[in-house]
Amino acid sequence: MTVRRPVAWTVAVVLFVEAVGVAALNWFLAAVVDRQDMSLAGLDPDMMSLSSKVGGVVFGLYFALCALVALLVALRDRAPAGLGRVLLISAAVVHGLLGAFSWGLVGPGAFLFMIVVLGLIVLLLMTYDAREQPAAGQRPEGGKGDEGSPVSPPPAPTTP
Repeated sequence: MTVRRPVAWTVAVVLFVEAVGVAALNWFLAAVVDRQDMSLAGLDPDMMSLSSKVGGVVFGLYFALCALVALLVALRDRAPAGLGRVLLISAAVVHGLLGAFSWGLVGPGAFLFMIVVLGLIVLLLMTYDAREQPAAGQRPEGGKGDEGSPVSPPPAPTTP
């Protein structure tokens, strides 16, 4: 039994929930800044509120797009390619960085969540990268072994 599809489904669900959570958290923080009507080092409170809302929407859409890639991987049972692969790798990097920062700012619970999501994304990427090799002693589906496909060694390296 392979774990590829369940991992892809789990990543998709977690990233969709995280997308909604990030957008809602930033919207809430924008409302708090708006209601306090206080300046931080001379910054305009309305601009801080607007930037928090925009940041929440942008990161929410980013995580939703990453979740959509994971959902397509789960539905198709194929490895992500091209832009989808880049999005998932960038999401893994973002979760690693957020995990590193969250330990000191939020606490070990947020750190643990970020690292679990990082692990799930890396597991998704790694399980689809593994080439399924025939077991030792088994022949490929051609039935005749290596007779039909000659193997040539790679060219020798040259020095300038």
